[in-house]
Amino acid sequence: MSSQITTAFVEQYSNNVQLLSQQKGSLLRDKVDSETVQGKNAFFEQIGSVTAQVRTTRHAPTPQLDTPHARRRVSLADYEYADLIDDQDKVRTLIDPTSTYAQAAAFAMGRAMDDVIISAATGTAFTGVSGGTSTSLPGGQAITESGTDGLTIAKLRNAKRIMDLNSVDASIPRYIVVSPRQIDDLLGTTSVTSADFNTVRALVTGEVNTFMGFQFIVSNRLSIASSKRLCFAYAADGIKLAVGKDVMSRIDERSDKGYATQIYYCMSIGATRMEEDKVVSIQAHEA
Repeated sequence: MSSQITTAFVEQYSNNVQLLSQQKGSLLRDKVDSETVQGKNAFFEQIGSVTAQVRTTRHAPTPQLDTPHARRRVSLADYEYADLIDDQDKVRTLIDPTSTYAQAAAFAMGRAMDDVIISAATGTAFTGVSGGTSTSLPGGQAITESGTDGLTIAKLRNAKRIMDLNSVDASIPRYIVVSPRQIDDLLGTTSVTSADFNTVRALVTGEVNTFMGFQFIVSNRLSIASSKRLCFAYAADGIKLAVGKDVMSRIDERSDKGYATQIYYCMSIGATRMEEDKVVSIQAHEA
């Protein structure tokens, strides 16, 4: 190993990338419920709701209520990033958190993390003692688009209505993940005289990021099929991110690569939708 690449050097680089990945790399990591786990599969308990019974007589037998119990399985996957650096002057810049190498690693892993969360939000969840039962997002939690409407105020109201009717706690932060096109759609669906116009305009310019109770997250990672972008709204605790191994870095010289310096970065993560009632998928036409 080069004399310039000390243990402290590696730790500083690792800390930089970890901090950057949390602050900039992933848009969604701090917007979902996250938990550190062990093993390749993790299970998260689901406790249902029950209603207390009225006591009608003194000294009545204590009622035993059967609280609904289930759990979700998350299968973790490993993700890696590596690059080679030839110039020793560039190696010295690695501990600078603004260096292009630290930023590239953080954004690469952050994008992977967002892809995992996005896929889990509207994809298949695995339920049961062993996680062998597939659970899809119900049709009642989906706002579809058969025509050419993008994201509209009506769709936002519908998403809010679905969550409210599901008794989703309003104190839990709510988010909606959209692409840049959907922000533009909103501005086009509100007239200048509309009470919503100034709020939407501020949303477009970035002056505000919340509208109709949802904090907007703009991402280019959402899937699109047949000109329909699949956006989704959710409550923060409706999606779980399982972290088996958080960001870890190595810096080594590669004798087989002309003694170039290799930076290596990896993590082990998985995600699942915890409650269908807390996630609403929203289709928006995007030509």
